[in-house]
Amino acid sequence: MQFGIFSVSDITRDPVSGRTPSEAERIDAVVQIAKKAEEVGLDVFAIGEHHNPPFFSSSPTTLLAYVAAATERLIVTTATTLITTNDPVRIAEEYAMLQHLSKGRVDLMLGRGNTAPVYPWFGQDISQGLALALENYDLLHRLWREDVVDWEGHFRTPLSGFTSTPRPLDDVPPFVWHGSIRTAEIAEQAAYYGNGFFANNIFWPAEHYQRLIGLYRQRYAHYGHGTEEQAVVGLGGQAFIAKRSQDAKRAFRPYFDNAPVYGHGPSMEDFMEATPLVVGSPQEVIEKTLSFRELFGDYQRQLFLMDHAGLPLKMVLQQLELLGEEVVPVLRREFEARRAPEARAEAPTHASLLADKYGDGPARQPTPNANQGNNLAGPSPYQDSAEVAAARQAAEGAAAFESVEAAPEEVAS
Repeated sequence: MQFGIFSVSDITRDPVSGRTPSEAERIDAVVQIAKKAEEVGLDVFAIGEHHNPPFFSSSPTTLLAYVAAATERLIVTTATTLITTNDPVRIAEEYAMLQHLSKGRVDLMLGRGNTAPVYPWFGQDISQGLALALENYDLLHRLWREDVVDWEGHFRTPLSGFTSTPRPLDDVPPFVWHGSIRTAEIAEQAAYYGNGFFANNIFWPAEHYQRLIGLYRQRYAHYGHGTEEQAVVGLGGQAFIAKRSQDAKRAFRPYFDNAPVYGHGPSMEDFMEATPLVVGSPQEVIEKTLSFRELFGDYQRQLFLMDHAGLPLKMVLQQLELLGEEVVPVLRREFEARRAPEARAEAPTHASLLADKYGDGPARQPTPNANQGNNLAGPSPYQDSAEVAAARQAAEGAAAFESVEAAPEEVAS
């Protein structure tokens, strides 16, 4: 099971010190946070995408490429890539490049975001948000799997003989998660393609996410990708940790009470009772997180939100030490011990997807043919390596032989 953190990239006034960090300070801080996540043994770092103050992460691939270069094993991903207002062609190109630079340590989560004005800023209509999400991902899916794409839809200019470059690393696209807090159609989309479904699991009661995750599992099995237990599920969570529960509550209360999203509303205790938020000792965080399995079934990725609401960098780094040293090791053991035998143990990675596609054979390494830059130099702009071409021919020959051998039995039956 994978454990990590995600950031929404907010720049918020610290209600204790009264100070608001600059954009430069916050960007530097999030890089330190990502490096600390790897240092304490976490697996994943995710960043959101926003195009308005008080957020800084308008270019997730730039930040994630820097983080990937500064780490060795950390999976870098997004806490939302806006599939609605980004051109799917640019998503295909940018995340394939990030996949190469990180040597496969990347996946991404697609979503519609929660900032209504972003739609007209990028020439789109928010009333078409769901249709944009569905159509744009259909194109993105093809761009990563077909060397040459002819396509026509409703929301962008048609494509004729288009090749997205670079091709995915080893011709294996990054794994995709679909994130949603309210829309059944997104759970359906994730299931249809056999992708992962991520519920941010922060603001809503558990019953809300149970319905979405249950639908996703049922439809994942319906489309033939595996059993409901083998569906790929990720959850968010929100925690503030101290050695003693009372210290955690005392330290976090001013940040909760003044948080832009939920501050000046229900009390922290009421919010903890109604949502997945946990503020307390390492053991309390462990117990609350383990309860997610009872609500949602076995799942493969758990991400925590820990750097929001104006929390200073020093405090966030201390939180990560407690999370990585006292919470996650116990969670790893307990989740593994409780996991049902038929359940999927891990989320797909580049290594596992590579093995699924090629087995022990060589991976394709797309190499361009001579080209005038217009994809008109032949039937395909790429040539396969000799090893892959030979392996493919051998596989096709074996399949043809098996079909011939099976034919008499099929006729006889």
